[in-house]
Amino acid sequence: MSTTMSTDTSAPSGVGGRLRGLAGARRVWLGVAVLLVLISVVRVVSGEDALTSSSTFSAALLLTAPILLVALGGLYAERAGVVNIGLEGMMILGTWGAGYAGYQWGWQAAIVGGLLFGALGGLLHAVATVTFGVDHVISGVAINILAAGVVRFLSESVYTGRDDGAGITQSPGMASRPPSFSVPVLSSGPDLLGELEELHWFLISDLAGVLRGFTTGVGVLTLIAVLLVPATYLLLWRTAFGLRLRSCGENPAAADSLGVAVYRIKYIAVIISGALAGLGGVVLVFIANIYREGQTNGRGFIGLAALIFGNWRPGGLTGGALLFGFADGLQLRSRSAVVALLLLVAVLLVAICIWQLARRRVVQGVLALVFAAAALVGYLTIEELPTGIVSFTPHLVTLLVLSLASQRLRMPKADGLVYRRGEH
Repeated sequence: MSTTMSTDTSAPSGVGGRLRGLAGARRVWLGVAVLLVLISVVRVVSGEDALTSSSTFSAALLLTAPILLVALGGLYAERAGVVNIGLEGMMILGTWGAGYAGYQWGWQAAIVGGLLFGALGGLLHAVATVTFGVDHVISGVAINILAAGVVRFLSESVYTGRDDGAGITQSPGMASRPPSFSVPVLSSGPDLLGELEELHWFLISDLAGVLRGFTTGVGVLTLIAVLLVPATYLLLWRTAFGLRLRSCGENPAAADSLGVAVYRIKYIAVIISGALAGLGGVVLVFIANIYREGQTNGRGFIGLAALIFGNWRPGGLTGGALLFGFADGLQLRSRSAVVALLLLVAVLLVAICIWQLARRRVVQGVLALVFAAAALVGYLTIEELPTGIVSFTPHLVTLLVLSLASQRLRMPKADGLVYRRGEH
């Protein structure tokens, strides 16, 4: 099995693979550097220091963590061939489990409770899709609806009539708060990055603000979410288990003929998916120190969008999650700074226009230019966006990013297909 399936060309191998990997890494870092320069220019032109402030990026990192965990959860399921629209519902179950366990036994128990409740949602999805062959989208939507009703029922059963602030829509506060840390010298103690940020120099202070935001008050689950990205890559692309899992999402019949336990692998992948979505819900409980109904606010769907934007790859979905987290953090810090994003969007769309025209895609290039002009007009004429639109910024970013990324997506070939042994 291992000899036959090692010819999978989706994973780079040998010297050529390493060279392609290095070239890809260089392109990523070059793109990050160019984006930072553009944001610095927009910050100077608009005068909105919140665009690159450490407080904005600290909030962005914190709000990225739940989206990143949900996206990673979706990656496991969809690489195994199971579409997981139910990530939002599994995240909802995770928030309730974390709130219930956290108020009784503390933050460590909250993590376990969120993982277990999310995994139960994943197990339900696996039973419906893998065993009974229910359409994946229908099962996911049903789980989203069911989860909202289940947590309301559980809250009414457990929290009704209490005098500690709990009720049918929220739990008591957690018994203990999770730890966090700041990197010595850089962000605590002498705080060298903070001093550089206060100088407001072009690019240098912006870089200092970004780095200080990423190294100040980092929570334990945020650190776990970041570490899970390389761990997921190594597991799925550098181990026999990962090869088997990905083969189930590409050609389950061929994998089955080579001895892969397709049904078992799919079950494991979807349960992991639910557990990670539940862990994303735990982050939200840690932020508020309490479970509240409606706490996820659509972040499960945003995590799914980050997964699609990232082309079902760990690195790409991390970039998507960070983008949505930044939009969410910025709208919490400054309503006027959100308007400055229109200028950044205009610049990026002009670059996309040039790129599309260079590839002789005239229609796409013209559309990008039209939207760039609209964004520039919006920046020049709007002083402050209404509160409703500002709070909806992450969702607008989701729609924009997916529309721009739709031309380069390649989902696993058997993703969403019901597999039955012996059928083709």
